[in-house]
Amino acid sequence: MALRTKGILLLLTLLLPLHGYTWGFFAHQRINRLAVFTLPPEMIGFYKKHIRYITENAVNPDRRRYAVEWEAARHYIDLDTYGDSALYKIPRFWPEAVALYSEDTLQAYGIVPWHISLMKFQLTQAFKERNLDRILRLSTEMGHYVADACVPLHTTQNYNGQLTGQRGIHAFWETRLPELFSGEYDFFVGQAQYIERPQLRAWDLVASAHTALDSVLHFEKELTQEFDEEKKYAYEVRNNLTTRVYSRAFSETYSRKLNGQVERQMRLAIQATASYWYTAWVDAGQPDLSTFPEALTAEEQQRLEMEKKEYEAGQHTPREEGNH
Repeated sequence: MALRTKGILLLLTLLLPLHGYTWGFFAHQRINRLAVFTLPPEMIGFYKKHIRYITENAVNPDRRRYAVEWEAARHYIDLDTYGDSALYKIPRFWPEAVALYSEDTLQAYGIVPWHISLMKFQLTQAFKERNLDRILRLSTEMGHYVADACVPLHTTQNYNGQLTGQRGIHAFWETRLPELFSGEYDFFVGQAQYIERPQLRAWDLVASAHTALDSVLHFEKELTQEFDEEKKYAYEVRNNLTTRVYSRAFSETYSRKLNGQVERQMRLAIQATASYWYTAWVDAGQPDLSTFPEALTAEEQQRLEMEKKEYEAGQHTPREEGNH
């Protein structure tokens, strides 16, 4: 009887997905937090005062994806659905893109670079209006979308390797590797810089990610041929569940093959996030942030609590079964 029970438990662990969220909750929170420390003196005091909010709520857009139908498209853009040279031929500005492809098509294949541009405009307005709730919410969530634009697998319809027999690679690249190795990364990225053309900068982030995509897929497939199944995967207990993960040996070898790619993309996300915040503040006229309200309104606190409850009560479909 004991042997049968152990066999059932082992089978259940084998069936568990290699799960994860975009960049992983851990990486999104770290990116937002570190971005605060690259801000100029006129901004850093304000953002440090609210660093807990900016860090903890970095994952809210992912949580909202399970409750809001239109949220998912903001996290990615499937460039390969637009044909050859899509990175260079897709219009950078929303009206031209809608005129060429239709809004339904754009929403179907992801809108992350255009959404980053929209959020920059909204954050600028929030600074002008001295609206603390919106400044914090938009800064926090902009960091999330900027980080997502830096992920190679957010630029392809093969976002989880499901089209090439590499299912699970999404969480491997953006969750497993940062959790294992980010303690060794150099996150000194210098100061935030003013972005002259925010919309084009969003596309630069997407381009940086997309040009790295071939390596992400190629090296994983190459190493899979070298590693036996039992050496490629391992089992860890997380949240009282035995979960299948990529082994440390496989992860270390893959990380070396990528030659610092994950570190580079995290650094890019940190610097770009802070630079968008800085640009919005400058474009708003560089308001004195020391005179802004210090506490969130009761309405914002209630909104955050409701969003958290909706996530905790909702059904979280694994990405491997269709979520980008």
